[in-house]
Amino acid sequence: MKDTLQFTLPPGSRSFLSLSFLFVVVAGFCWGSTRWQNINEEGSFLNYRRQSLIGEETYSIVSRDGALFIKAKQSENERGKITGFETEMQMKADLTPIFYENKFITTTETLNELKVLVTPSGVSVAEGDMDVQLKPLGDFFPVHSDIPAAVEMMMYHYYFAQGKEQPIITYPRGKVTIEFRKQDTVEIKGKTLVLDRYKVKGITWGFEVVWLDQAKNLIASVKANTQIREVIRKGYEEGLPTFIKGNVEEQMEALAEYTRQAKGIGGKLVALVGGDVVDGLTADTKRDMTVIVEGGKIMLIGPRKDTAIPRDARVIDVTGKTLIPGLWDMHAHSNQVQWAPAYLAGGVTTIRDNGNEVEFATAFRDAVEQKGALGPDILLAGMTDGEGILGNGIIRARTPEEARNVVAMYYSKGYRQIKIYNSLKPEIVKVLAEEAHKLGITVTGHVPRAVGNAREAVELGMDMLSHQGLFLSVLFPGVSFDVMRVKKLLLGEITLAQIDSATEFFLKHKTVLDPTIALDIKASLPTGAPVESVMPDVGRQAYELWEGKRFQKGLTPEKAQEARKNVVKAMDIIGHFVRAGIPVVAGTDNAVPVFSLYLEIESYSKLGHLTPLQALQSATIVPARAMGLALHTGTLEAGKEADIAILEKNPLDSIDNIRSVSAVVTNGNYYESRLLWPLADFLGNN
Repeated sequence: MKDTLQFTLPPGSRSFLSLSFLFVVVAGFCWGSTRWQNINEEGSFLNYRRQSLIGEETYSIVSRDGALFIKAKQSENERGKITGFETEMQMKADLTPIFYENKFITTTETLNELKVLVTPSGVSVAEGDMDVQLKPLGDFFPVHSDIPAAVEMMMYHYYFAQGKEQPIITYPRGKVTIEFRKQDTVEIKGKTLVLDRYKVKGITWGFEVVWLDQAKNLIASVKANTQIREVIRKGYEEGLPTFIKGNVEEQMEALAEYTRQAKGIGGKLVALVGGDVVDGLTADTKRDMTVIVEGGKIMLIGPRKDTAIPRDARVIDVTGKTLIPGLWDMHAHSNQVQWAPAYLAGGVTTIRDNGNEVEFATAFRDAVEQKGALGPDILLAGMTDGEGILGNGIIRARTPEEARNVVAMYYSKGYRQIKIYNSLKPEIVKVLAEEAHKLGITVTGHVPRAVGNAREAVELGMDMLSHQGLFLSVLFPGVSFDVMRVKKLLLGEITLAQIDSATEFFLKHKTVLDPTIALDIKASLPTGAPVESVMPDVGRQAYELWEGKRFQKGLTPEKAQEARKNVVKAMDIIGHFVRAGIPVVAGTDNAVPVFSLYLEIESYSKLGHLTPLQALQSATIVPARAMGLALHTGTLEAGKEADIAILEKNPLDSIDNIRSVSAVVTNGNYYESRLLWPLADFLGNN
């Protein structure tokens, strides 16, 4: 006998589907597991970003009238940005989902509100600002990258209740696969507990690492999606080191597998024959050339007709293509190994990781540098912040002694820079800079709030500055960038005297600037304007990334116009800096993986009025010089490392051609982009 389950929809659901009836679900099931009978459970999960506690999610699971009702509420304070969401879910007793609604309760950049409802004619899905879709009835689970931990836990219960280890079809799109990896033991309040470790794909870019207890309850997860986050069931915080270690193990195993799959063309001798060469030094293009690579270094560059190819060389025909120096991303946050194939596919052979978890960052770098793993060369800048809730990460310098210890720790692990963040006090910045310089490493990062102005930051010892919205405070001596924003000084008339004074100051101190203008361009889009309007490749990225980048709040037309003026004005000034000799380096800060680097480079030419060569140099020889590596890389010259991006079109003809990367050479291997993009779950460009 089939039971009839009747329930009341949550407020707003009727308007969502224009329903004028009370939906009735016919459920053919027995109550099954006694676990879900008369359940009335409450709990919470702690949310961490880079191991720093930033929020909490509370949840409840209640059985009523033969159904399960799940509610979750999350609140985070992430460096002063208050965000949160409320979620309701209803499931049949066999854990089949009936209704799901996730909505944000505070303002946030990503507004991917999701509503899913089973109806007699199909599963109705409303995602963000997209049209309502009707999906087929059948086994599915509602999943998006912002899925609450409580709902994710119910997904695992649903998965194991099915009794079949098959992927879970998910709405709005995709599927989730769950792979058992091993068992880990953790010590919690003096007791040894055994947890099952799983690798879960389909929720976040790449995968997340998940730990379940023997009752299949979610205990912890570590995931990235461009920034590392840890979620831990309250009471299990002592297990954090185990969870960090487990994530690094799984990431490195995945990188090893990518390396096996990439199948780069290597060998002691490789000859790239017939391509045009842009060496990165001059605006000349050398036509129909041969480049001989031996042991990962450029041995010879010469005209094809005059260059003898060694008999034992592996020959690669690059006729009609353009060879340029491998690109640099000088403001990366490569928090997961999927960056490795993505960066190489896009022609990026070197990155400066500008703040990351130490355990993962050092393992990633060492795998590439010491074990020959697939990936760009990685230079590390160590994130360092001060006290308080606005701080970033867990490595803090609140006293001079702590500052000295932080520098010593980073130096011992091979970091090349100290990264200054917002909450550091001026006197601590000074100690950090002095200690770093004693050891021969440099100091980069933000202008801290307590410092307030780029001039003061540089005078305290900072060698490099990030984000144009911070370092352009140099135009207003004695005025903090917070005051600048309030008074909108950048939108006013900037005198030539101000620019000349700022230029003289930066030249005197040999300051390197990292504008991250692509971030500002993306942030200046009006409501409803797709990210594709400024980054046409964005739709090729993994769908879990697309979800977060696609659904953004946007600005009112008036504010968007004002923001755009600010961007144009800033780039005009930055262009002046470059022409005066101030080093400006291209970096993305994760606006959109890889593709935002192209926008950054293009903007230097189009908005900064730089030549295509100057724009290209911001991502090649200029960062190489800034990091003290110009003798080894950054241009295509005999004797240098063979870091080469191979393009279908010449970027000196049009800077937009920077997007036409089809292959890359790095660390002695030649890789075709079309084979690398799928490893990163990106669509190819062919």
